[in-house]
Amino acid sequence: MLPKKVIRTSAFTLACALSIGAYMQFSVQAPEVGQQERDTTFPVISAAVELPGEPGPTRLEIENITLTSAPAEPTAEPWTTEEEPAARCAMVADADAAPMAMVELTVSAPCQAGERVTIHHSGISFSARLDDTGRFQSSVPALAETAVFIAEAGSGLGAVAVAQVDDLDRVDRVVLQWIGNSGFEIHAREFGAAYGSAGHLWHGAEPGAALGHLMRLGDDSLLAPRIAEIYSLPRAASDRAGTVTMTAEAEVTGINCGRDIAAQALQLRDGRLSSRDLVMAMPDCSAEGSFLVLNNLVEDLKIASN
Repeated sequence: MLPKKVIRTSAFTLACALSIGAYMQFSVQAPEVGQQERDTTFPVISAAVELPGEPGPTRLEIENITLTSAPAEPTAEPWTTEEEPAARCAMVADADAAPMAMVELTVSAPCQAGERVTIHHSGISFSARLDDTGRFQSSVPALAETAVFIAEAGSGLGAVAVAQVDDLDRVDRVVLQWIGNSGFEIHAREFGAAYGSAGHLWHGAEPGAALGHLMRLGDDSLLAPRIAEIYSLPRAASDRAGTVTMTAEAEVTGINCGRDIAAQALQLRDGRLSSRDLVMAMPDCSAEGSFLVLNNLVEDLKIASN
């Protein structure tokens, strides 16, 4: 038979073990189905156990009990960074050089469909409207070998494009530009041509009526639009020598009669760009339908034979 001291010690040890088991049973619960798995660290549990043959009780330390399990597989989340909407809605521009010192300009702003956009290049500025896809595309006459184009939208977006133009010295250009429905137009009469005859070029002339080329840039359906007309004459277009008579004209209309109107002329000759500004008072509305001829705003082009 075991001594009473040993029996008491064993009973005490058994009681401590049962206490520890009961504590862990009520303190540690398995996670429920569907509950996110987690690590749980428990506080230190101390029990004094008196072992046989030892002078006094020995403290058994049980601490830092941790439940571990395999980590759950990460769930893929969609890309939701703040840069995504900005990148998708940014305005971009592209410029490619084309023959006869022309540039193919494209502006794209997918989130700004139908918005007004203004194009700037070497003093030229004209306004246009982005289409239903937020896109604008046009040929633009270059006025510089390193042709820089700036596009700006009413929302504050902007873009820059650059094209290198290698044949700018092969063409002369005259630009007339204005703001609003001012009634301006540019006329070129090549080598003594009369009004309305072959060699007279303006925006209402038939295609192929002259050696030069005239284009109008800008959407006049916009409020206070910026409009630019550009006449281009290739230097090698003809073996004839002579003069291209250039005039800027303004029609008196119900919109501009009795008001001040303004225009600017840019001229590219021998690779050099010059400009002139004009502000003038239009006649009263009794002169509606008549034209004012501005002979000194743009200079005639002198063409030497090849």
